[in-house]
Amino acid sequence: MYPYHNRIKQRIKNGELVGRKFVDNHKGIGECMLLIFNTEPSIRPIRPHKYVEYVDILSDWSRKKCQ
Repeated sequence: MYPYHNRIKQRIKNGELVGRKFVDNHKGIGECMLLIFNTEPSIRPIRPHKYVEYVDILSDWSRKKCQ
């Protein structure tokens, strides 16, 4: 089994994340948050039931980005 979310969280910590956005319908999976990275794969969708796992990580990322 591929550790999808663990790998995404590691990429965020490594500084690869460059943006994020919320969309209503992404490639048939519906509502999700798209994380945009500067390396491939450049777009990773996160479904709503997983948002809570990313709150602290993305909050830290936002703070570092604004400094």
